[in-house]
Amino acid sequence: MKLKISAIGNSAGVILPKELLARLRLDKGDELYAIETPDGIRLTTYDPELAAQMEVAEEVMRKRRTLLHKLAQ
Repeated sequence: MKLKISAIGNSAGVILPKELLARLRLDKGDELYAIETPDGIRLTTYDPELAAQMEVAEEVMRKRRTLLHKLAQ
């Protein structure tokens, strides 16, 4: 599905068609979570538990950057 980026004030946004909202079981005011993957960005319904886990993972990655870099080699 092709989506267009539109100007919204000083920002930019994507308008999700009604059909896509229905497939995702979303409505106006609901939140999405953007996850970066090797294939691009994945949008999923917002999950507070996943958000908390991602915050912990990001903190570990910041604190242990050197160790993780060595493990990746």
